[in-house]
Amino acid sequence: METYFASCPRGLEHLLREDLAAAGACNLRQISGGVHFAGDWPVCYRANLHSRIATRILWRVAHTRYRSEEDIYRLALDTPWPRWFVAEQTIRVDVNAVKSPLKSLDFVTLRIKDAVCDRFRRDAGIRPSVDTRQPDVRVQGFVGEDECTLYLDTSGAPLYQRGFRQKTVDAPLKENLAAGILRLSGWQPGVALLDPMCGSGTFLLEAAQVALRIAPGVGREFAFQRLRNFDPVAWQPLLDAARAGEATVTDAGIFGSDLSPVAVRAALANLDRAGLLPAVTLKTGDLLEIEAPAERGILVSNPPYGERVSDRDQLAAFYPLLGSALKRKFAGWNCYLISADSRLPKMVRLTPSRKTPLFNGPLECRLYEFRMVAGSNRGGAASG
Repeated sequence: METYFASCPRGLEHLLREDLAAAGACNLRQISGGVHFAGDWPVCYRANLHSRIATRILWRVAHTRYRSEEDIYRLALDTPWPRWFVAEQTIRVDVNAVKSPLKSLDFVTLRIKDAVCDRFRRDAGIRPSVDTRQPDVRVQGFVGEDECTLYLDTSGAPLYQRGFRQKTVDAPLKENLAAGILRLSGWQPGVALLDPMCGSGTFLLEAAQVALRIAPGVGREFAFQRLRNFDPVAWQPLLDAARAGEATVTDAGIFGSDLSPVAVRAALANLDRAGLLPAVTLKTGDLLEIEAPAERGILVSNPPYGERVSDRDQLAAFYPLLGSALKRKFAGWNCYLISADSRLPKMVRLTPSRKTPLFNGPLECRLYEFRMVAGSNRGGAASG
């Protein structure tokens, strides 16, 4: 049994816990920004392959109390790195700290890197090289008030990188945040889904994968495959089963539109690259003018919001029109808008039935739920 830490966007920890439990994890302990868990290696493999919410899955390899940087150096030197990878592989070391009294994270990072290299030099006579851009192996340190934990990253590139989104437009959502918003909305395959401000198509891509039962990691590689203790005999059946469970790509009742032809072209290119184009109906259109594609459904979107003064006047004009369009065109729909702009509910003149705090990277946002009740142009949300 090994121990791990899975990270995720803040606000989605309970959904990550569900993913890990489904992968067979035990001893689950949820904290801000992730979940600690335990399991054998197939649990780690399944979590990397199937979790739509995780950002990285880190394998805990060492832990100690410390008083100085030299204690952390000694911990890293005593850790048997050559057992898990070879000197010919490149490394990168990253360190996060919370309430640490140490003055320089850069110095702590350097000492861990030195210790890894010194251990290799002692055991193998040669040391690994550093590659900060595309390392073979990532070492992650976490330094608390008086404890230090060292991890090996089993994921490699962040898990939200599904392996096919190439074209992006301004302010894209990370794929795992989009997947979490879909889960929070209660959307299920078979229910109409619309993103009327789809940008490069992140919500559409995530929804199409869910509808077609495509594992988010099926098209990419993982760092655990480069470790010496990787077990291909355990891994291959998991990958084969994921591929065998995929549905035929057909119309999935997922709809997207955007006012920008550039954004629509980017979304089309991403869907095409992923082989998901037949699952989604996509067109250029203005949210204020398009019709609902079904009588009932879920609308999700990341509407524009700006911090520059020049943006504020445009948004002040747009938001009331947005609220009016939702009331007029989307009765019977549940609408979910993520925004860092706390003025959004007041300016769209709708009262949210739920507000969920989320983080888009470091940016604190809210996911606003507006239930638009059929037969009332005021919706389930009162005008304000």
